[in-house]
Amino acid sequence: MCSWQVDRRKRTRHLIELGGLVVKAGIVDVTKDDRALIYGGLLWMAAKLQSDQGEHAREVWAEKGKSAFKADRKGDLPSDR
Repeated sequence: MCSWQVDRRKRTRHLIELGGLVVKAGIVDVTKDDRALIYGGLLWMAAKLQSDQGEHAREVWAEKGKSAFKADRKGDLPSDR
């Protein structure tokens, strides 16, 4: 397999995993799969991370994500997703 094929497969897997997080978080369901709404939310998130509140948001969101992954491994659902 050529190196560009390996790179392309890695990128594809990465994109699929990121899309899976959008589904796992329930974003697709609560937005009724509205791509503009999802994209707008992601843009808002990126702007928030670049703002003066970015470090705080990063800490809060990272902790929330770690807790959700941990609960998922245990078979529990986070109470305040």
